[in-house]
Amino acid sequence: MQVFKFGGASVKDAESIKNVAAIISKYKDQELLVVVSAIGKTTDKLVEVTKNYVNQTGNAFVHLNTVKHDHFNILKQLFETENHPIFDEIANCFVEVEWILEEEPQDSFDYLFDQIVSLGEILSSKVLAAYCQLSDISTRWVDARDYILTDNTYTEANVDWEKTEDKIRRDIPFILDEHVIITQGFIGSTSENFTTTLGREGSDYSAAIFASCLNVEDITIWKDVPGVLNADPKWFDQTELIPELSYTDAIELTYYGATVIHPKTIKPLQNKKITLNVRSFINPEKNGTKIRTTNQTLPIPSFIFKVNQVFINIQPRDFSFIVEDNLSHIFSLFHQSRIKINMMHNSAISFSVSIDDTGENVLKLLEDLEKRYKVSVASGLELITIRYYNQQTLDRVLVNKEIIRELKDSYTCQLLVKNIDE
Repeated sequence: MQVFKFGGASVKDAESIKNVAAIISKYKDQELLVVVSAIGKTTDKLVEVTKNYVNQTGNAFVHLNTVKHDHFNILKQLFETENHPIFDEIANCFVEVEWILEEEPQDSFDYLFDQIVSLGEILSSKVLAAYCQLSDISTRWVDARDYILTDNTYTEANVDWEKTEDKIRRDIPFILDEHVIITQGFIGSTSENFTTTLGREGSDYSAAIFASCLNVEDITIWKDVPGVLNADPKWFDQTELIPELSYTDAIELTYYGATVIHPKTIKPLQNKKITLNVRSFINPEKNGTKIRTTNQTLPIPSFIFKVNQVFINIQPRDFSFIVEDNLSHIFSLFHQSRIKINMMHNSAISFSVSIDDTGENVLKLLEDLEKRYKVSVASGLELITIRYYNQQTLDRVLVNKEIIRELKDSYTCQLLVKNIDE
């Protein structure tokens, strides 16, 4: 039994969907569950639908129609006739969102976000399932919301593992006896049957949930890169494939911001000792990277770059120190603002962090912090994290850079820097 996950880049157009179906076809006689993300940039477009709807700009339907046009254009390239049932299925999916947009918004932004943005995965999975069926793959479309059960923390829902595992184990193995299952990443549902999402890029996590609950042997995440690389090709002309990676190193890399795997994905797999393969849908014959239990450390230094960083230094206004009460209050403000800390350092008199510049919620955080603390801010910075660093790697990344803050332990170095010419 295996679980495959295909991201948005792998199903971005008709030819890509045909390629995914060809990969699935090679495994169609095995027990296989396939998790798929929204097509291409659909999620970003549906976010714009949500924002325009909540702000009542009058453009929500314009953005939705763009998504609709994209999907029907793909359908026309995949299916010979528009009489195929998939055309009506996809049209009905859009009607459900259109009903929401026809009324004035009454609910919270996060709730509306999940009801609207989740459409992307429903659409892509239905299209892929229909095309696989057309390609003589015995396929069953399954709604992930019937199986991944969560609380009502919209946009960042927490999985009810006990109920989810019970539901998956009760039904899914019997379906897999006869069919390849096509289902969605990113989405779940509450006990009231309202749709929730698991956080951006949460499709990897969805695949890990199914894999863990089914006790599969391995899971494969299909990417547009050869596997896990030691650096993002956006930043380095020359990168190296890491053929094998321990769960610990994978967790560390995702914690510090490596984007090849979603941070929540690793732990459920580690708990069950399920091997995670990261392979290329462009070159599916290649082995890629295996992540599993191993004592082997990373064979080469790995680099993670995060740009548009904001450095915040916090000091008490009174005569107190940065101790438990102050830290508890500070962390609660970050939590309320849903801001992830990428780097932090504290001393007796100050607490400093590096965070992503995410706009309005950062401004609100600063406003709340300044009510109680002295706050200084620097923006436009870059955070460089090196796992298994050495002096040569440090020299390599610090050309024309000034260090604002540096943190080191035995294996990892974090450098918050700015360009010298700024």
